[in-house]
Amino acid sequence: MVKHQPLQVYEKQVFVSFVTGIYGCRWKRYQRSQDDSSRWECTWFIILCSSFLLLLFWAYFWLVAQNDFNEFNWSVYNRSGEWRDETIPILASTTVGFSYITFLLILALFHISLGQQLNLFWVHKIGVLATLLTTISGVVSVDDIWGDEWDILLVSLQSTAPFLHIGALATVTAFSWLVAGYVVRRERSNFQVLVLLIYVIIFLAVCLAPLTFTCPCIMDRHSLRPRPDIIGRRGAPMLAPENTMVSFNRALQQGATSLEADVTISVDGVPFLMRDRTLRRTTDVNKVFPARQSDDAALFNWTEIRSLNAGQWFLESDPYWTVETLTARDRSRIGNQTVCSLVEMLRLASRANSSALLNVRKPPPEHPRSRSWFMDTLWAVQKAGISPKRVRTVTWTPDTDRGRVRGLPQTTTEKLSLEEIRQRGITSLTLHYSKASHRDIQEYLANNVSVTVYPVNEPWLYSLLWCSGVPSVSSDAPQVLRKVPYPIWLMSQYAYGFIWISSDLVSIAIVIGIFCFQNYHMIRWRMSGMQTYNPEQIMLSAMVRRSSRDVNIMKEKLIFSELNNGLGSSEELSLYPENGYARYSHGGLSH
Repeated sequence: MVKHQPLQVYEKQVFVSFVTGIYGCRWKRYQRSQDDSSRWECTWFIILCSSFLLLLFWAYFWLVAQNDFNEFNWSVYNRSGEWRDETIPILASTTVGFSYITFLLILALFHISLGQQLNLFWVHKIGVLATLLTTISGVVSVDDIWGDEWDILLVSLQSTAPFLHIGALATVTAFSWLVAGYVVRRERSNFQVLVLLIYVIIFLAVCLAPLTFTCPCIMDRHSLRPRPDIIGRRGAPMLAPENTMVSFNRALQQGATSLEADVTISVDGVPFLMRDRTLRRTTDVNKVFPARQSDDAALFNWTEIRSLNAGQWFLESDPYWTVETLTARDRSRIGNQTVCSLVEMLRLASRANSSALLNVRKPPPEHPRSRSWFMDTLWAVQKAGISPKRVRTVTWTPDTDRGRVRGLPQTTTEKLSLEEIRQRGITSLTLHYSKASHRDIQEYLANNVSVTVYPVNEPWLYSLLWCSGVPSVSSDAPQVLRKVPYPIWLMSQYAYGFIWISSDLVSIAIVIGIFCFQNYHMIRWRMSGMQTYNPEQIMLSAMVRRSSRDVNIMKEKLIFSELNNGLGSSEELSLYPENGYARYSHGGLSH
């Protein structure tokens, strides 16, 4: 006779009901199943995991791309002709989508850990597909509009890789519980071996990932170079309208040691400051000269340009969400700003004993100053009374024009070899941060070539370039970088090596412990004979005695499930009649 466990009474499973109810709308016990999930549901689980990974990548991209939000909005403006902050709907939709997919994935993992069958509700399937397709369309659109920005991902890893490694290691370690449960608690199969092999490969790859890291801030703190100088790029455009006198004053107040401006030459030969090709975005040209609002800014004379308001647009559009922080006096001053001339900006720089970096745009061929624009710029420098050595010019094109400019230090935004730099007579480089690798910066500095990196608006990027030894950075946010007195993190090679090896060893020990625990638990479970019990037996409590009709029905359900499973001729189910239970034997059912 085989002795079976006493009948048990169902207990409430609030957590299981919560998990299966939200994930698959299966709130009742009879709706749930512990059978293997179908291939269709496994496919949906793979889609859910893929959506999570894509959204994780997408969210990380926008997190580090905050450094260039202004550049993104400007790129959209150049295509659409309308200025608006396009990052807000993107960030909002990304936050909602990522939270939703993460929540569903957590529920799915709970299903797996609890042995519940996966059965994603059809509404969630529609939501997952909608989120996945929206994210894919966003990736494609950004690649079309802002394709160069993908480089920031590799740049950011130089700062975040050590921390991402710890997070990835913790995640892979936690997943060992699910992998061990799947591999240990089932009959051996080739697929299980494949799952275990894939997990081991991923685990080892994560453990050894730091071998591929290049992090400038992993260095001896005694080798740290002086703090990079901050150049006010178009002044302080987050605090005041770009390329205006109030913006340049704000930049100097926020600790900028130099000023950067975009220079355009008017029809009558007056250099003025304007970033865009037209005057539409930053002036009221649509009101003063509505028929010419799409004309090139260089085709206006200085009198016409000076009559335009260059500050009201900032108060109305609030491009950086900073207008509310301004006082009434500041708003009044900003609202009365006009287009700034190059002479005014250089005189301000001279009074503040700072230098200037000029991005001069060559006029179109039909412009009357198309051949003498460089002389107009030189005239403005001389008129301002600033030392020519304190004025650097960017992108003088063609090279024949560069040779005609004497006495001004010249720089370029091209990444050139040392030989090309000497041949062109360039004294410094102004490079985008995506082109300024740590190795290149060290090589340039070793050969007395100064490097300025742009745009640098976030503390993590400023800290990274500080560790790389960059002498100066060009920033739209000098007020932010001013609050970075030291790199965000700095660690010696020995200290990081210790953290890396220690975290790997701890993770390996935990994974081995989880596999051993799962294996030991499975051995005891099999030896106890519990693997022969169906869900009705497992979900009843032997400690509770009830005589209700529901309990009796459950007892009969257990008995007939045993009959259907087919007991051997010598098997007997003893249900202890002295406790009010029925008895089953090979010959039949007795009470």
